[in-house]
Amino acid sequence: MPMRRRWKLAGGPPVLALALVLTGCGAAEDSPPVVVSSLTLAPHPSTVAGSPPTASAQATDTLQPTGSSAPIANPSPTTPGVPAADPFADQPLIDHAQWSDDSDGRRLRVYPTQAGRSDTFPAALGRAWQEVLTSTPDADSPGMYDQFRCHWEWARVVQPDKTSWNLEPWRPAVGYDATVAALCNPGGPDR
Repeated sequence: MPMRRRWKLAGGPPVLALALVLTGCGAAEDSPPVVVSSLTLAPHPSTVAGSPPTASAQATDTLQPTGSSAPIANPSPTTPGVPAADPFADQPLIDHAQWSDDSDGRRLRVYPTQAGRSDTFPAALGRAWQEVLTSTPDADSPGMYDQFRCHWEWARVVQPDKTSWNLEPWRPAVGYDATVAALCNPGGPDR
């Protein structure tokens, strides 16, 4: 029986939990659930059970969703994971941001553009936050950037068509890692 190695998600269980339930992140809207399957590394056929894989076998491993027979090729090491230039540099990333008063407190609803949902250039996060602050300067309060970053890096991946990203100034400022661990909603879910 071939030996299987599990694909490990950077950040461990809290990040996986985030990916599984982030679809409800600050949402008062009804959305269908997002299904995230786990991935495992399928060993190269030359790997013998019980022996360590060779370097060439490691280089040719494929990702395979659990329960699926269709392998997904690993990206080539020469394929850059980050664009060399921002492909959306000339486009706005945020359509608008709008404050609302809800039963649990004040909430800033941030509506990203299609470019904002797609841009993976590293500096785009800072540019998008500046667009939010330009339209709603009072959003610059403790914890709000961490919530925005959490939505930028996680919510748009897990639920790319979510209408708005909801940021609440009444939530505690606990730092980025704790914000992610709280599924972008430190201090508990919306009431």
